[in-house]
Amino acid sequence: MANIKSAEKRILVNRERAKRNAAYKSMMKTAIRHYETNLKSGDIEAAKESLFKAVKTIDKIASKGVIHKNNAARKKSRLTRQLNKVS
Repeated sequence: MANIKSAEKRILVNRERAKRNAAYKSMMKTAIRHYETNLKSGDIEAAKESLFKAVKTIDKIASKGVIHKNNAARKKSRLTRQLNKVS
């Protein structure tokens, strides 16, 4: 454990942020999973709707700095290409 008070605080803050970031990433993965499930079932309208939600979630997470903006762009591009391939 750290001896300096500011270092102790940094450890606590980093733990809190790590928990929050893990929750955001989980939320993103869940949105992507729902989209892929709708895509595999063949329901194009539901897939489009869940793609919209997934893209919104990815943008939100990228704006908070949890993932890099290029990572977010790559994920959105891949998801959109999957939908375009099917439809």
